[in-house]
Amino acid sequence: QVQLVESGGGLVQAGGSLRLSCAASGRTFSNYIVGWFRQAPGKEREFVAAISAGGRITNHADSVKGRFTISRDNAKNTVYLQMNSLKPEDTAVYYCAAGKVWTVGPASYDDWGQGTQVTVSS
Repeated sequence: QVQLVESGGGLVQAGGSLRLSCAASGRTFSNYIVGWFRQAPGKEREFVAAISAGGRITNHADSVKGRFTISRDNAKNTVYLQMNSLKPEDTAVYYCAAGKVWTVGPASYDDWGQGTQVTVSS
């Protein structure tokens, strides 16, 4: 099992930037695919981005492509989500998750953090 803790959320104006961090402990973090997901009130949890275990392969949802960038530093056991040009519709609780399957489906990720709130004001 991998323990995950997100940080970096907050309140930002539209057009602003935030960088989320996902710090891991437990099993060898560098063996795991990591995904970022988000969930807005009344909506289902949706895929945002994922990064392969070694960090060479990434995938971003169309809704964030060109604005968000996922990266990882395995020496620090941390995955990041750089979010630029934020929009009010990006408002949600953001979660990181670890798994062994390359997928956009949240059900395939085994371990989850507690989430961090991102609020974008217009």
